[in-house]
Amino acid sequence: MAMGAADIVPGVSGGTIAFITGIYFRLLEAINEVPVAFFRELVRGRVKEFWQATDGTFLVCLLAGVLTSVATLASAISYALVQHPILIWSFFFGLIVASVWHVGRQVKHYRVSLAVPLIAGIVLAWWITTLPAGEIAPTSATFFGAGALAICAMILPGISGSFILVIIGMYAPVLTAIKSVDVGILLVFMAGCIVGLLSIARLITWAFHHFHDLVLAVLTGFMIGALNKVWPWKEVLSWRINRSGEQVPLNEMSISPYTFADLTGQDPRIIVAIVMAMVGFGVVLLVEWIGSRYQKGAMNTAGES
Repeated sequence: MAMGAADIVPGVSGGTIAFITGIYFRLLEAINEVPVAFFRELVRGRVKEFWQATDGTFLVCLLAGVLTSVATLASAISYALVQHPILIWSFFFGLIVASVWHVGRQVKHYRVSLAVPLIAGIVLAWWITTLPAGEIAPTSATFFGAGALAICAMILPGISGSFILVIIGMYAPVLTAIKSVDVGILLVFMAGCIVGLLSIARLITWAFHHFHDLVLAVLTGFMIGALNKVWPWKEVLSWRINRSGEQVPLNEMSISPYTFADLTGQDPRIIVAIVMAMVGFGVVLLVEWIGSRYQKGAMNTAGES
């Protein structure tokens, strides 16, 4: 459910949530087994073997949580981002800062050469967050392509799939389809997600096996660069009219809280923003602590058996 909630917000990656909760590599391995087990087991009628090979219970529970979160929280999160943007973005800012610290600690051997992929990741993610939002015609083909592209970004810690949808102009159409339960469009979008997911998961797994520390350096850079998107204080550069006839921001630029106060005449709420960022940071620490206790318990159980 936390992954689903994160994926709704442009700038926050569900992959980041998977990483800090300790299920990231298990998720990649399960996804990689799906096409192989499909032809090796399911086509031959061995349903139980297919289920075991793909870690079926894990995948179904995870997917159910994501879908439940998306279906129930899409409207609430959209409302909160409009009504309390500084508080919500501050929370996610703290969450990503803590995630940077968490992912960076997974590097096995720190060395100066890792600065190159780290900086490359920062620059790439920062550049992506500055791209202007686009508008393309929402057809079946674009929904399929948007699903494939967004899921590839979504599975990478630090790269927000929903923000990719914003950039290509498909965020509003996808959110509308979710809210209106447009089954046909959602099935096309999900088909694109499946194709993209099966492709990117195998590539990421291969990269981790061969270039573990380098990949982690790049992903850490992605998250640092993504902080630009979740910075709480923004200057709106352009607006758009949504389907409800309301004027909403299209392109924004990060500014200081004091500049924000001068431009908008609004209270930047710096103290409250810091508190919310600390709450976000604390949530990651709590999740990491719970995950470590769970892993220790699982290891102890395995040892006893």
